[in-house]
Amino acid sequence: MKFLQLLACSLLPISGLAAKASKDASQRFGTYLKKSQSAIPMKLDDKSMADLTSTPRDYSTIVLLTALEARFGCQICKEFQPEWDVLAKSWLRGDRKGESRLLFGTLDFVDGKNTFQKFMLQTAPVLFFFPPTSGPNAKNDGQPVRYDFTTGSSSAEMVRDWVARQLQEGAKAPEIYRPFNWMKLIITVTIVLGLLTVAFVASPYVLPVIQNRNLWAAISLIIILLFTSGHMFNHIRGVPYISGNGKGGITYFAGGFQNQFGMETQIIAAMYGILSFATIALALKVPRMSDPKSQQFAVIAWALIMFVMYSFLLSVFKIKNGSYPFSLPPF
Repeated sequence: MKFLQLLACSLLPISGLAAKASKDASQRFGTYLKKSQSAIPMKLDDKSMADLTSTPRDYSTIVLLTALEARFGCQICKEFQPEWDVLAKSWLRGDRKGESRLLFGTLDFVDGKNTFQKFMLQTAPVLFFFPPTSGPNAKNDGQPVRYDFTTGSSSAEMVRDWVARQLQEGAKAPEIYRPFNWMKLIITVTIVLGLLTVAFVASPYVLPVIQNRNLWAAISLIIILLFTSGHMFNHIRGVPYISGNGKGGITYFAGGFQNQFGMETQIIAAMYGILSFATIALALKVPRMSDPKSQQFAVIAWALIMFVMYSFLLSVFKIKNGSYPFSLPPF
């Protein structure tokens, strides 16, 4: 009997210390919860980081170790920071009473060099989840779990799902709330109104140009000539502009139908263009000429141009296909 009394007396200090530690952990959680309600995620330094993650703790903590200053050149840090802020604020919005017992903190390298050295970190950002070490949801080792940033910056939704998996089973993660971007709306409305104003003021001068049939005919003709001459073939194949003929000269036309040069495309486009203008002139311009002699001269001139161009076109076709038997003088 005396032995049991002595044993009970000896355990009293230990149980008292455990109760005090549990009380200190609860007070610490309450203190940091109030801080987070005024500024979330909490901005930490080495001292507050050590206090927040000290053991025993009956709460969870997730801390982002980052390096936001421009001299560090951490692009992922800058990209993830807005998502991190959205996640922390959304969590507080959905869990104001702290029922999940989760705290959010941010530790910049400038304020936490000792912490970076403690965890032997060489890169940023790093996201640590510190599980509780006491209470019903305590983990055995209490070691932090690291989030993987190897795939680049992550969204708030992705990190929220990861955090939910680290919490006790059955815990619900709050929905992500993204505040409406009023500045983006104002900028968009301003740009739209500005464009509408410019369009209204410039319409008397621009509409006649846009509605000009000759302009659209010329643009259409240029596009047709550009693509029928092999412009896209050059871009796809990356063909050379010209080539040597092996005798110290230059070759402008490549043999075969599967090869061509950049200069060849331009020459063919010019030939098609001259033939097109000759046809248009004979069909539209010449019949409107009132002077018979001028009309006769125009017919002969444009017909001669068409004949010469067609003769040149046949000679080019013969270069592309050596077995082609036909030709026209003078080429």
